[in-house]
Amino acid sequence: MNNNLISDFLTYLTVEKGLSKNTILSYELDLKKFQGFLNSKNILMHSFKRSDIVDFMEMLMDKGFSISSVCRFISSIKSLCKYLVAEKIIDEDPSEDLRAPGKWERIPKALSISETKELLINNVPKSMGIKPASVRDAVMLELIYSSGLRVSELVSLKLEDIHFDAGFLRVIGKGSKERIVPVSESTLEKIRDYIKNERVKILKRKESPYLFITSRGMPMSRQRFWQTVKAAGKKMGLKISPHTMRHSFATHLLEGGADLRSLQKMLGHADISTTQIYTKVTTERLKQVYSKHHPRA
Repeated sequence: MNNNLISDFLTYLTVEKGLSKNTILSYELDLKKFQGFLNSKNILMHSFKRSDIVDFMEMLMDKGFSISSVCRFISSIKSLCKYLVAEKIIDEDPSEDLRAPGKWERIPKALSISETKELLINNVPKSMGIKPASVRDAVMLELIYSSGLRVSELVSLKLEDIHFDAGFLRVIGKGSKERIVPVSESTLEKIRDYIKNERVKILKRKESPYLFITSRGMPMSRQRFWQTVKAAGKKMGLKISPHTMRHSFATHLLEGGADLRSLQKMLGHADISTTQIYTKVTTERLKQVYSKHHPRA
């Protein structure tokens, strides 16, 4: 039904709206990508909710899509929703009043330091006979916070990209640009243990150049790690994504006194104006502290 639904919608746009072939193709590509996202969550194309659209937008931004590109996806989904309501396939429009990213509050969501510590501690497997995959997930969660990597960069890491003695990662970011990212010794030690003890168990005599792999010897997918992060946050009553961990990395560095240029290099931002968003986060935190603790607030 998923494919038929999209096909019927595209036919409607062609016949009833008279849209050009290029515009129809753009709608098709956008909706196929959204469909793939829903499939990864076992959700049918006619039964998604508003929260699924928001999760999809967050995933696009995690992957580095521009605001204008995300807005285009939203426009395509909104048009589909109106069609589904008009055809009485759904009763309510899940995209109603959904704002585009350009209208979002531009202060990124970040965890507090105490929340981050609790999240990482709670996610460490403690029982005997733990699954190697659980250790892998815990190491990935700590590394993405310790390094501020994009989720696509994290799952693409190879063994040769880790320089234990020098204490850094070699990362291939957006536009195939290479950068060096420092990592804490405690995190590197956990990576060492994972490689030595758990990674070989997951591979089961297979071979792979990738650091974080599945039992098939393939690199972890973005969707799989996305689910891991969301599940870890849910245990604490938090709604988080891999991008939240990257935001937290940047915010905590600035709060600790890091300069913007250094942070820009570590995050792999082409333009420092993107990095400057995080200064708003620290300012907002100062306001919250003042409001909570000052007697005249």
